Amino acid sequence: MTDKIVIEALSLTYSDGVESLRNISMGVRENAVTVLFGPAGGGKSTLLRCLNRLNDLTEIRASAGRILIDGENILDPKTDVIALRRKVGMVFARPVVLPMSIRQNLTYGLELAGEKRKSRLDEAVERSLKLAAIWDEIKDRLDDPAIALSGGQQQRVCLARVLALQPEIILLDEPTSGLDPISTGKVEAALLELKKEYTVILVPHSVQQAARAADFAAFFLQGELVEYGEGKSIFTMPKEKRTEDYVTGRFG
Repeated sequence: MTDKIVIEALSLTYSDGVESLRNISMGVRENAVTVLFGPAGGGKSTLLRCLNRLNDLTEIRASAGRILIDGENILDPKTDVIALRRKVGMVFARPVVLPMSIRQNLTYGLELAGEKRKSRLDEAVERSLKLAAIWDEIKDRLDDPAIALSGGQQQRVCLARVLALQPEIILLDEPTSGLDPISTGKVEAALLELKKEYTVILVPHSVQQAARAADFAAFFLQGELVEYGEGKSIFTMPKEKRTEDYVTGRFG
């Protein structure tokens, strides 16, 4: 396993003076699920947004450090941000489907990118829905409005929409926070398959989910990376007392 992403001394302070990340350095392994966990306000979502430059859309007072993806510093001003966001896809906590059919939700991005061949579009729809573990449920309903699906199905369609663009890295920011246990289980099962082809970074909605999903885990507290290592070790034998206190429910 090699590091797909290398984060070097990354710090970020918002314009209101809130310091969200403080000197973060870590590697993210290729073809694995890396979980970022910890209490709210720890900097996890901020870090995700740095990885595909979504923080460009917020007011930032100061930032420092580098993020290397395949050896290229994506924070360089010369970075093609549109190309970066195709390479690094993101799924948010609340599913937001487009006001069109299920099929069109999946082909929209590809058509914008210039793909017109129906055979390629159909292939992308089937492939991405299978990877998102929802093909069998909706394959006969592809021309129905996506909004008619349940919340759990919509979230998996949002995941499939990202996958249709064939990114290399998938960021998931609490993707199951509003879902029932069955839908949550299906999303988690999809992650196990996805890591065979993609590098996956997950901000989970609970410590339990973090422990279930993590090949590697990073514990964040108030903008600081407290501990990072293999998931099994972090959740069963953490080295840092603050990690142990959080994992065992003493705070948070």
